Amino acid sequence: MAAQNGKDLLIKVDMSDNGTFQTLAGLRASRISFNAEAVDVTSLESQGGWRELLGGAGVRSASVSGAGVFRDAGSDERARQIFFDGETPDFQVIIPDFGIIEGPFQVTGIEYAGVHDGEATYEMSLASAGALSFSAI
Repeated sequence: MAAQNGKDLLIKVDMSDNGTFQTLAGLRASRISFNAEAVDVTSLESQGGWRELLGGAGVRSASVSGAGVFRDAGSDERARQIFFDGETPDFQVIIPDFGIIEGPFQVTGIEYAGVHDGEATYEMSLASAGALSFSAI
């Protein structure tokens, strides 16, 4: 895979729960990470004393974070609404030349910051709230 522009990694939110996705406005940095808990089934009979893991078991999760400039756009308002209402709408994370991750996420944190001689900024954290799908690009 060739080098990619970081600006092409997009986080989109379903604006009205009808499959209409819009990029979260003002983002400058985005990150997604995937995790899977291992279930250890090692016993005294494990060959050579090596650890054994139970395939397909455990909890899988994804976390997404982003940081950017506050623009007071419709997507910013939607993100605030999701947080304060405790909703878990669908989001899309578009990873260039890789694919689209889609599914329900909960907004687990929003931080706003600003300095007297600079722009207002925000950071947002999301946690997967159900099964995610992957579509190759």
